[in-house]
Amino acid sequence: MIHHFWSTSPVRYLLFPLCLVYGGISNLLRISYLLGWRKTWRAPVPIVMVGNLTIGGNGKTPLVIWLVGMLQSHGLRVGVVSRGYGGKARHYPFIVGQHTTAHQAGDEPILIYQRTHAIVGVAPIRKKAVEEILRCSVVDIIITDDGLQHHALARDIEIVVIDGERRFGNGWWLPVGPMRELQSRLRSVTAIITNGGVALPGELSMKLLPGFAVNISSGEKRPVTELQNVVAMAGIGCPQRFFKTLYTEGVRPLKTISFLDHKRYRLKGLTTLTTSGQTLLMTEKDAVKVRHFAKKNWWYLPVEVALSGNDAQELLKNIFCLVSALR
Repeated sequence: MIHHFWSTSPVRYLLFPLCLVYGGISNLLRISYLLGWRKTWRAPVPIVMVGNLTIGGNGKTPLVIWLVGMLQSHGLRVGVVSRGYGGKARHYPFIVGQHTTAHQAGDEPILIYQRTHAIVGVAPIRKKAVEEILRCSVVDIIITDDGLQHHALARDIEIVVIDGERRFGNGWWLPVGPMRELQSRLRSVTAIITNGGVALPGELSMKLLPGFAVNISSGEKRPVTELQNVVAMAGIGCPQRFFKTLYTEGVRPLKTISFLDHKRYRLKGLTTLTTSGQTLLMTEKDAVKVRHFAKKNWWYLPVEVALSGNDAQELLKNIFCLVSALR
């Protein structure tokens, strides 16, 4: 596992020259935008950037879904921008629709669209995705899922999500460590949200709470503890988080299987994971990629963000004020 390599392998020290090159380029790019050597593009609507400092799954997409839902509940028209990592569309930008597949858009845009029904624009160049959203719809605010290091797009609010258990690993840039940017970058962001673990002073605490298990084929819902002979699989940034959730909920899988984040699944490969009488249980992010060929014994476990308290309300208040000021 890559995190084990970063924390224990002496081989990582041989990669320090690459680490310094990565860090140097990263800093130079950011400084070039700050000093105006490179131009940033500012959208006519507020931009909220949800990102992280490390690679891997920190919980950005569930937080984006939560933010969209909260803003929609207050009557705001929300757009979402995603790079569409893992997607292989014929052209960019494009808007996610009812018939868009994960193969075209990647798994996260499909998940966001299905959960929020917000307009979701996909493009590796975020500016193009924003422009496509504005061309196709009227929105009050746009949230970007990832893109903290995409400095070409100006943003009004920056939210960084931290894995509360892994945090920043050994603290070094890639490839010696997990960092896209160093921890000092946190001094310039609007909010720091810690997913799991213990939130430090100045950080907002976030939890991912599981709901009822959902049958991918039929839509039936039931408590996850009622599923029998569970084989658990996860193709997310941190599969162990999903497996830990199952154990916390009282589920003891017969086996757990980890896949790479954004992996593209095929029917033949997944049908071999279970035998007769067994249940295949996966994350909702995995489920969006297998809906069109799901078997009757395939289920997923959705999660909801729990983010409350005065700090969370203050963050939402800041967003509402920003939208009001630009209307």
